[in-house]
Amino acid sequence: MDENHYRATRRRASLVAPGSDERKARKALSSCADEVILDLEDAVTSSNKDLARTLVSSLVLKFGGARTISVRINGLTTPWARDDLIACGSLEESLTSVIVPKVESADELLEAEHILFTAGGHHTTLQALIETPLGVQNADSIARATPRLQATIIGYADLGAALGRSRSALPEHWLAIQDRILIACRAAGVAAIDGPFLGITDDDAFQHAAHWTSALGFDGKWVIHPAQIDSATIAFTPSDDAVRDARRVLTALEEAETLGSGAAQLDGQMLDEAVAVAARRTLARAEGVTV
Repeated sequence: MDENHYRATRRRASLVAPGSDERKARKALSSCADEVILDLEDAVTSSNKDLARTLVSSLVLKFGGARTISVRINGLTTPWARDDLIACGSLEESLTSVIVPKVESADELLEAEHILFTAGGHHTTLQALIETPLGVQNADSIARATPRLQATIIGYADLGAALGRSRSALPEHWLAIQDRILIACRAAGVAAIDGPFLGITDDDAFQHAAHWTSALGFDGKWVIHPAQIDSATIAFTPSDDAVRDARRVLTALEEAETLGSGAAQLDGQMLDEAVAVAARRTLARAEGVTV
């Protein structure tokens, strides 16, 4: 299928809710998050996997036409993954995306894609959760695995445990991995999403983490509590001043081209194509488009 078929999705704030808790799932679905992720993996005990899958399927069919809903399935090495993918495929266009956890290779995404497509999920996109050292190492091939892939997400909890990194590590301590994932995503043309902050309050630490990865160039962030939605949305939405400046830059460049000038200036500074690229990205993000 042509890669242009898969529609882009805005993910400034993606709220995760347990797929086995109907009250919390419905609350998430009524929120203003850009995306709601119903979780079949970490948030669901082994004994509740089948019940959670049935509940999630019914909620997606009921609410999927009105908002963006994704499902995090169980890992491909678990006994539940295939049933998860078949159930997701049967939801067809009601479900926006399937999130595959602990992705370590492009082949894993291709396997998930095949099962999903065979089950009827012809238009359902994929997201890859990178949460192991091998996944980070293979980020380039993962990001290029399939046109169906729309985003990769950093999973800090599992990745931190595998690396032996302290849970109290600051956002700055993750810079090397954040840049690694971001570069892979930009080279492949998929969205780079920051994983959840390991806290449920909308405090200074959470806001700092969101603004940190937004400044790096990430497109959005997972949140694990509705209280964090507004701050994440603000962090990943260009300000009015940034949008105004971007439009001024592009206007100045267009005017210089019309006049046949080899260079454009604005506020005493020379403008070039790199500045234009940044301006176009700002406007795209303001309009909800990933570029």
